[in-house]
Amino acid sequence: MKTLLETLDGGTQWLEKKGIEDARRNMQLMMCHHLGCSKIHLYTRFDEPLTEEVLEPLRQMLQQRGAGVPLQHILGTVEFYRRDFKSDARALIPRQETEELVELVLAELKQRGTSQTLKVLDMGCGSGIIGITIAAELGDRVAVTCADISQDALQLAQENKSALGINNVTFCHSDLFSAIEQKFDFIVANLPYVPLPDKPTLAPELAHDPDLALFSGKDGLDIIRDFIPQSTQHLNTDSPYPNIALEIGIHQAPEVEKLLAEAGFSDIHTSTDIAGVARFPIATYAQ
Repeated sequence: MKTLLETLDGGTQWLEKKGIEDARRNMQLMMCHHLGCSKIHLYTRFDEPLTEEVLEPLRQMLQQRGAGVPLQHILGTVEFYRRDFKSDARALIPRQETEELVELVLAELKQRGTSQTLKVLDMGCGSGIIGITIAAELGDRVAVTCADISQDALQLAQENKSALGINNVTFCHSDLFSAIEQKFDFIVANLPYVPLPDKPTLAPELAHDPDLALFSGKDGLDIIRDFIPQSTQHLNTDSPYPNIALEIGIHQAPEVEKLLAEAGFSDIHTSTDIAGVARFPIATYAQ
């Protein structure tokens, strides 16, 4: 029988040959998930022999990962802002940049000195990670609405809400604002922004994300062009604070800032992500 260490080393080498980045971490996480242990416990059990009954499911997971199936789909979960969210092919896998967006939004909302509950909209919510995280972090200070055009994504978001026991989130099936009537104190949106011509050049893992959550026309901005002017009809305009925040793609900031200005937004600035990319436009709409 192979030991745990031999299995870890062999799987890592096989994933490396398949071109999987961070192969050892991938193998560690699959083994921890399957064995029901932490990485610390994994390293204290290196000499433990693994039976064929244990090894066979690991081989299946290894085959999937080598074929480009995202690790998050194999494990069924993804960690986001210190919480575990269910993740599968119904919605986009959360990226590190989106955690940075949430951090910026939370910083903005925490400045509000109001005794009233703030109404927050997560437009294009996907698996719900943005809206649910904001609701969990701020508690009864906010009432969050998560909206998406995809019924599948909304179902996944509802499952995440239930699993995490979050009560201050509601859901709305809507093509942008088509089914939304109320106004909000803050709107956050991580909408599709990948240019369609870039599809052949993307990492194989992205083929497992829904096209609906990724692509938005020739330059990636078709949906954002519709979203920005529509958003002005759904913002409370009696606040001096920024009330909209977006996540966008590389090189898109100048055009998005122009769209915001043309729609009547002010105090427009784009924060950079950890890699220095101008990623997060934030602006204020006040009339």
